[in-house]
Amino acid sequence: MKTTIPIFFTIDDDYAPYLSVAIASLVENASQDYNYNLHVIYESITEDTIKKLKTLERENIHIIFTAMEKSLENITNRKENLLRADFFTLTIFYRLFIPFMFPQYDKAIYLDSDTCILGDISELYNYDLKDNLYGGCNDISCQDNEILCEYFKENAGVSIKEYINSGVLLMNMKKLRETNFERHFLYLLDKYHFDSVCPDQDYINAMAYGKILLLPNEWDAMPTNGSLVFDNPKIVHYNLFSKPWHYDNVDYEKYFWHYADESLFKDKIYKEKAKFTKEKQAEDIKALDVLVDRAKQITHNEITFKKVFESNKESRI
Repeated sequence: MKTTIPIFFTIDDDYAPYLSVAIASLVENASQDYNYNLHVIYESITEDTIKKLKTLERENIHIIFTAMEKSLENITNRKENLLRADFFTLTIFYRLFIPFMFPQYDKAIYLDSDTCILGDISELYNYDLKDNLYGGCNDISCQDNEILCEYFKENAGVSIKEYINSGVLLMNMKKLRETNFERHFLYLLDKYHFDSVCPDQDYINAMAYGKILLLPNEWDAMPTNGSLVFDNPKIVHYNLFSKPWHYDNVDYEKYFWHYADESLFKDKIYKEKAKFTKEKQAEDIKALDVLVDRAKQITHNEITFKKVFESNKESRI
């Protein structure tokens, strides 16, 4: 019997066109020696979108759709959960809850939808996590920004060489359940409300520090304006504002358009590219400036992950 590899995505209907690219690339490059359950967790989605995405299924690849609100019920309805947060707050951190929503899996992969999977995804799944909680790659998209590097160090308490991007995660689902990662996260969120520019990513890095397996960066190759480009990336992740459906000359754009041109959402993707004006590009630049300014301010906050953990008021996992 073939091993089943579970892979999780989270989207809303607007992001479905890019998810179609991610899934098409995964399907083309995945080993036939495995079965794959692709779990698409959605906030809102139309029947037409589901129908189009389902055309990407193969004999050994199944696409399973689950409403996010429904799958979060056993978090929000739990008697011992005193979290003072609304549904929107929890959706930001959704990937942290996956191990507890899907107890049938002991190991799984999470992928952001703005990815192209160019390598055999089973190779990622087969990395030995040992007792580590997560496997992930350095967030190389921020390595040239001194303010963000300082932010990772002073807020999460993790150097840029160890800080991982949460858009591609190999998850030790069993170990995360055994350590009650989700309950500890909810406790910290409720007690401290840590200010953050990378909410779920900072929690993962800060809480799981020392229990993260660093993977080769080819598994989460992100555009860096040419400063670090891999010849043979395994997964390309169009992180932050580096979207080929918005900008020209994005690193690794050829991979995206290879699959986008075959997508049933091709027209939507090209329309999005056409309507992304210089004014909207200027808004991106402003948004990045705001993010960097916030990061600079947060490093001086009285309450940060680093200060709380190093004071021994709380413990990491």
